Amino acid sequence: MEDLKTEKTTYDVAILGSGIAGSMLGAILARNGAKVLLVDASSHPKFAIGESTIPYTLVALRTISERYGVPEIKTLATFTNSTKVLGPKFGVKKHFGFLLHHEGEPQNPREVNQFDTPGLLHEASHLYRQDTDAYMFYTAIKYGAVPRENFRVVDVDFDDAGVTISSDKGEQARARYVVDASGYRSPIAEKFQLRDEVCRFKHHSRSIWNHMLDVPRTDDLFHHAPEDTPPVKWYEGTVHHMFSRGWFWLIGFDNHEWSRNPLCSVGLTLDPRKYPRNPDMTPEEEFHAYADRFPDVHRQFQGVKPIREWVATDRLQYSSKQCAGDRWFLLSHAAGFLDPLFSRGLSNTAEAINTLSWRLLAAIKDGDFSRERFDYVDRLQQGLFDYNDSLVNSAFISWEDYDLWTAVFRIWAWGANAGTFHLQSALTKYFKDGNDEHFKAAEDVPHLGLYWPNHEGYKSLYDEMVEQCEAFEAGTVTAREAADTLYAHIARAPYVPKNFGFAERDQRFLHPTPKVIAKTVRWARKEGDPAVRRLMLSTGKEAIKAKAMGRRIF
Repeated sequence: MEDLKTEKTTYDVAILGSGIAGSMLGAILARNGAKVLLVDASSHPKFAIGESTIPYTLVALRTISERYGVPEIKTLATFTNSTKVLGPKFGVKKHFGFLLHHEGEPQNPREVNQFDTPGLLHEASHLYRQDTDAYMFYTAIKYGAVPRENFRVVDVDFDDAGVTISSDKGEQARARYVVDASGYRSPIAEKFQLRDEVCRFKHHSRSIWNHMLDVPRTDDLFHHAPEDTPPVKWYEGTVHHMFSRGWFWLIGFDNHEWSRNPLCSVGLTLDPRKYPRNPDMTPEEEFHAYADRFPDVHRQFQGVKPIREWVATDRLQYSSKQCAGDRWFLLSHAAGFLDPLFSRGLSNTAEAINTLSWRLLAAIKDGDFSRERFDYVDRLQQGLFDYNDSLVNSAFISWEDYDLWTAVFRIWAWGANAGTFHLQSALTKYFKDGNDEHFKAAEDVPHLGLYWPNHEGYKSLYDEMVEQCEAFEAGTVTAREAADTLYAHIARAPYVPKNFGFAERDQRFLHPTPKVIAKTVRWARKEGDPAVRRLMLSTGKEAIKAKAMGRRIF
């Protein structure tokens, strides 16, 4: 392999970081004719978290796979394909499961929620990231990207003709444009001092995590009455044990009969203002000290065996003033980070890649790498961060009161569904005629970063959710008053489906059986907001056609 000290190639794009974001972008660009350099300070396989997918993620992955001709990306969009192509190391995700806990008390079976998505529509998974990231890395290489592992970037120098990237070993490479997908220690962010000195996000959390063996299945811990037992087993989805301003996660890779992976991803996320880090404890000791405060969480983690070094952080949140500049872009976690709650990381990354890729390919053709060309992607990515901030912050506030939490839960769940339908609608149109303009038209929305970005009614409901949660936190309303206000808004909103469970206050488990779906469709036809009718009915038709053909639309 040619020594980079003497290399003469000028690449179209250099990508810093070969995780799933950088490798996916590298595969797209190389597949479409760009000369790509893919550098990373370490080498694969690499440990990473961000393992839980959601329907929105799956549609975003399917979109970029079809749009840019990279079928390998579509492999990650279903549990079955991930398992068949990469091996039986993935967990299945049939739901989001939430159990609220109070210190020193057994978990109350009336304070739980589960959000299931119809299997007809999607097949989500828990991604074993060291395998998926390596798979995308080698996919990028297959399409022509040039890899440089163990290349620690110490300087990125810009001039009128391009970018010079220098390593700690004196190696250098030239490119016309650079995308920094390296994460928190972004060389570009450091060079241009892009980090907000005080992070602009309202949400505060720190985290402790590991991969573990011998994690008990959550369902084995509880023996509740039938009416308190969820329709889908807890451990067959992503489990969230919440408490006042904190939550534990369980993401099982061992929760399906096909899996030969015995591991479970486990973590704890806390507000450091209420739970400051204890310097006298190891991360493992601190993790178990918090688990021991809640009897049923203690049972969940009793006897588990960690298989890696524990990771413990200070505040997770960081933000950047801008994501785009002349000849550079900060992608995904190089630009900012919130919290793993609601599993937004991968979907936000895929959405940013979708809008960045066609702009980059056009820039390579005409040589215009100015900041203005990528302004939309900057605004989109900042919007994704900001809306995720207000959502997660509202959830953390709401865990003081179960009733308020259930309102936040419903507003999030329907927004996530509607946003998925919105994204799918452009893909459905593309399947019919192959016209890329459908995707570009979908970018023209008023609320960049909001799950359902082009509906004013949902925007007003979302804003009221944030306002009421913050009013409760400030002590100007009670939790009951905030919850009543939100449920009243949901009840009168023609854009929130009836019968499904989104608008039914006492329904803890949102489980769309064929009968429930049929009732919701009838409501949409007769009473629903026209936008909801279009989204639900068009997606439903495509799902039925896909089912008949033995495939899935997501």
